[in-house]
Amino acid sequence: MRILLIKPRARLRSVLGLQAFQLMEPLELGYLAAAAGHEHEPRILDLRLSAWPRVALLHTLRTFRPDLVGITGYSHEASIVKRIARLTRRHLPETRIVVGGHHATVDPRDYRIEAIDAIVRGEGCGPFKQLVDAVAAGRSLEGIPQVLLPDGHWSDDEETRWPQFPDPATLPLPRRDLWDTRRYRSIWTAEKLPRWHPLFPRVAMVRTSWGCRMKCSFCIVPHLCGGLHQPRPVASVVEEIASLDAEHVYFSDDENFIDEDFAWELADALAARGVKKRYFAWTRATTVNRSPELLRRWREIGLDAAFLGFEFPTNAELKRAAKGGSVAANERALDRLRDMDVAVHAAFMVQPEYGNAEFNRLGDYVRGLPPLQCSFTVCTPSPGTPDYRAMQPRIWVDNPHDLHDCMHPLTPTALPLKEFAHSFAEQAHTALEKVPMRVNKHLAPPAQMVRVAWASRRYHEGLKAIWRDFPPELWDDD
Repeated sequence: MRILLIKPRARLRSVLGLQAFQLMEPLELGYLAAAAGHEHEPRILDLRLSAWPRVALLHTLRTFRPDLVGITGYSHEASIVKRIARLTRRHLPETRIVVGGHHATVDPRDYRIEAIDAIVRGEGCGPFKQLVDAVAAGRSLEGIPQVLLPDGHWSDDEETRWPQFPDPATLPLPRRDLWDTRRYRSIWTAEKLPRWHPLFPRVAMVRTSWGCRMKCSFCIVPHLCGGLHQPRPVASVVEEIASLDAEHVYFSDDENFIDEDFAWELADALAARGVKKRYFAWTRATTVNRSPELLRRWREIGLDAAFLGFEFPTNAELKRAAKGGSVAANERALDRLRDMDVAVHAAFMVQPEYGNAEFNRLGDYVRGLPPLQCSFTVCTPSPGTPDYRAMQPRIWVDNPHDLHDCMHPLTPTALPLKEFAHSFAEQAHTALEKVPMRVNKHLAPPAQMVRVAWASRRYHEGLKAIWRDFPPELWDDD
């Protein structure tokens, strides 16, 4: 069969601004293509790479004429996913259309439309393989685990149950041959890099595990994975990383080092194989403070930077989010990582209830920190979490999914919406002064310096304009 796998282009300027800094591989589609089997002909269409996504989609549908179309998407892309499905159905009425990804998992009912034949929830490789086999054989799609059918065979019981995640050892290696790896790049930060090292190198994304043992109240991961963390076999991860053309590896794990035995074994295996890469990983302050020698070992084999969820500048806010940490612990982890020459990407959240005093407090706190890279989001819990259910009665837009990018407030703001957006954007703009590469005056190719300036401006303007994505009646400054 001809199988077309589609990653949509976002419509929100906030997301497009972020992509000016970072455009990562369509890894999830690479996994699905591998799961489908080599007897079929998969193709990946990454519409993020197209200035005219509708034209690119129609051209591909007309020339490739797929028998099966799979579309992935986050919640803020759900309306786009549905438009793609309807467009595909109109032009290829006999083609089977399947959707999956985060939104399909947390709110599958939103995809219950005529243009969609099946909704895959959770880890997609196993269910997608069964769907491919069923379509190829002309069989019914009924009875496939973790697959909901929008027609009369819909299962309300299945919808209310979280999907089961399989053994990570069953994951195939993703089909990176189906995209041009040169197109995927990310801003790269570090405490120390060679002179003229590119600011936007080619970056490969690698997944070594799934799940997390923590219980942050705004996060869906503990619910999806039942509070478990499951790593892939070390040999498989080493083989994948060793095979990469890119020198820079961005780990997509929710927490890379929470399973210390696995993290030690992986580091030693990469070193024994002689793999020379640069790494960016996600971790927690509690992990860094508990196991600094583990992070030091990863620094020895190439860890340049680590993502830490600082979230808030006060202990009271951290406690309300069940973060399981403290401001002092965050700062201690930051100091420890910097002492190892590992740069820190600190992620902060603002609450819709923030007024000028809270924004000033956050800005003052960030300005007082040593050099680090920062990002800012608006606290918008994922559908399926207790925090989201508690927030639902206060949601002030008809379709919150369209704005669920973690940069749009989904409940009323204490400040007028436009003022809130400008204050939020100013946090990110001011924090650019703290980036280690900037503080250390890293010399980079002139074209890359221009690209950083352009990306910074686009990101800042995208955040400033979030108020325009809301209904006009919410713009009122009164």
